[in-house]
Amino acid sequence: MNTLSKEQSASREKTLLVALLLSMWAPLTTGIAVLLSHSTTQLADFIRRSVELVALFVSWWVFRYLARNNEFDLERKVRMERIAGMTVAAALSCSGIVMLILALSRFSTFEPGGNVYPGIAIAVLGLITNSWFWRRYSKLTCEQYSSIIDAQRQLYRAKTFVDFCVITALTAVAIAPTHPVTRYIDISGSVILAVYLLWSGFRTAQAAVMHTKNNSPILDDK
Repeated sequence: MNTLSKEQSASREKTLLVALLLSMWAPLTTGIAVLLSHSTTQLADFIRRSVELVALFVSWWVFRYLARNNEFDLERKVRMERIAGMTVAAALSCSGIVMLILALSRFSTFEPGGNVYPGIAIAVLGLITNSWFWRRYSKLTCEQYSSIIDAQRQLYRAKTFVDFCVITALTAVAIAPTHPVTRYIDISGSVILAVYLLWSGFRTAQAAVMHTKNNSPILDDK
């Protein structure tokens, strides 16, 4: 296993902390936006952001704890890194399951409407922020592998894709809320997000398990 230098650890810990702090506002603002609209995609997005916030905290705490306690043996360090990776995988998977259940349960009765513009604004800001962190974590992973950072790379890749889908669904509602197609765009947006998050959760869990087993860098750019 490659060991991070003090400078590399400090840079990565700072990035994790900034990502955590920026993510704290997301559940609150998205929750307010949900109250102003009737979007299934946006409600699912609120649940996703809340679950992901927990995963971000665990990843930051584990990375910080390991960086400040170098006396751990290799086995224990790898085990804690696996916990962080599996937490991210669980967050992605739980969000996907909730989204899928919500979309299917509202398929026959849901009618889009309400004020979706706050949600669009939040999703656009999220897209910009999450895409930046995706690129940042990708760069850090290429420079020096860390399973915790690689899990964040995969998480923010999923978050970027989710924000794009949310923007698409809410824009359709804003443009033509009463059109029959809009209803299916919003519902199908949740289904697409659910499938993608479940797939991302599986891939993240697989990478965490393989890293523990082989104790070597495993990059997943496919």
